[in-house]
Amino acid sequence: MAIDYIIEYDCAPKQALTAEGIRERLKERARADEVIQWFRAAGDTREPAQMGFEFSTSTPGDPGDKQLIVVQDLIDHASVLDKYADHCSNCPANRSSKPYGCMGSIDYPITARAETWLLERLPVPDEPLVWLLLRQGIQKLGYDGESVRVLREADGGPDGGERAYFELPIAPERRLGELRVSGDQALEMIFGVGERIIPNHAGILLLFVGAIDRDIEAEEIQDISSFDGRVRKRIAFEMAADAGADDCVRALIAFFQALYIAWDLNVALYIDA
Repeated sequence: MAIDYIIEYDCAPKQALTAEGIRERLKERARADEVIQWFRAAGDTREPAQMGFEFSTSTPGDPGDKQLIVVQDLIDHASVLDKYADHCSNCPANRSSKPYGCMGSIDYPITARAETWLLERLPVPDEPLVWLLLRQGIQKLGYDGESVRVLREADGGPDGGERAYFELPIAPERRLGELRVSGDQALEMIFGVGERIIPNHAGILLLFVGAIDRDIEAEEIQDISSFDGRVRKRIAFEMAADAGADDCVRALIAFFQALYIAWDLNVALYIDA
């Protein structure tokens, strides 16, 4: 289970296979590779056509229906990706410099370290313009974290055991002057805005998490949420992993880099959380 995202930059592969079709095939290929590795590690030398596994899509409180999947079927369905992979070589939306690098994911569960890291990125009153913008956004747009909190409270893993979506049963909080922000609110502000983050909202989110320089003047904030390509191109992406980053933090940084690229290209970032 993961939060999937796609930079919605139009291209030949998306026109031929659709973004959802590409995403589905990438997941199938990754799952097939993983299953083959499991079989090989156990000393099983059978061909993928003879390998099968049970798969189910679960949500909190619903373990889902199990299906028997043949590994070779996944490989065959995903093979069409190779036909269009060359289009990705010089694509401006290719974040990872690999085929279909406009797509990515953040695996669940969201770790405690990742939630703390995200809260630590938010502005404090010493950065008044962006801090005031954050406070206004939380108050006026009603980011109370309820949509995330409901999921967190229902999260007990598919069998009521290990937590599936969040490592922490209660969201961490951080005080930013008079403003107190929880992990639930921060995640809702980013992933709870609908299926797409449009460019003007993307620019503001990038400011909130410090992915672009926050030492700016008031009029520059309007530029960041505008469609001025010249202004966007001169603002660098400034987020990098530190020594304490775990895999979830690194995945969040990759997500914000994808959000930055989408913003710079003036296209939306599709999210399936």
